[in-house]
Amino acid sequence: MTTKKITLELVGLDSNAFVLVGTFRRQAWIEGWTTDEIREVTAQCMSGSYDHILATLADHCVSPGD
Repeated sequence: MTTKKITLELVGLDSNAFVLVGTFRRQAWIEGWTTDEIREVTAQCMSGSYDHILATLADHCVSPGD
């Protein structure tokens, strides 16, 4: 399981799960994550409820300026 983090402010994004995961994927790619790392996190996101998606993304994101 990757412990890497991307710089992404989740607050203020469209709350649609697909938008959140898509935004995460795009930013992870920009920040140099491998396809396998991105797939690992997105698969984990999609293995649970909406709250699980948010928690998983929060575990892999830091806000700009932190």
